[in-house]
Amino acid sequence: MTAEAPPSEPRDRALQALYQADRIGDPGNLDELPAKARRLVEGVLDKLDELDATIASVSDHWSIDRMPVVDRAILRLGLYELRYVPSVPTAVVVNEAVRLAKTYSTQRSGVFVNGVLASLAEKERGA
Repeated sequence: MTAEAPPSEPRDRALQALYQADRIGDPGNLDELPAKARRLVEGVLDKLDELDATIASVSDHWSIDRMPVVDRAILRLGLYELRYVPSVPTAVVVNEAVRLAKTYSTQRSGVFVNGVLASLAEKERGA
């Protein structure tokens, strides 16, 4: 990840921890995260296998292992919110995921993340 996350953005902070967990096997000190970011990271890590299986089921031609680490973390975070944080509107989840992809990955990643999360949103929320 190349950009520095604003400390006030819980999703950015959660993404950093998830990226680190994927890269080195340790998300770092979660107690240093804002409460919302910590809940998101803990939830994603707790449901990791389930989330990965669901993402793999809708991502044509891309296995989870072949996805860039940042994109994989963003999709996990987005699917976790779609599935387990119903108070966050679907459009917000997708828009935030696309923003994260454009900020920390590539413009093409934004399109990829949007497509996969749109499919997941349809399956999860009928949206």
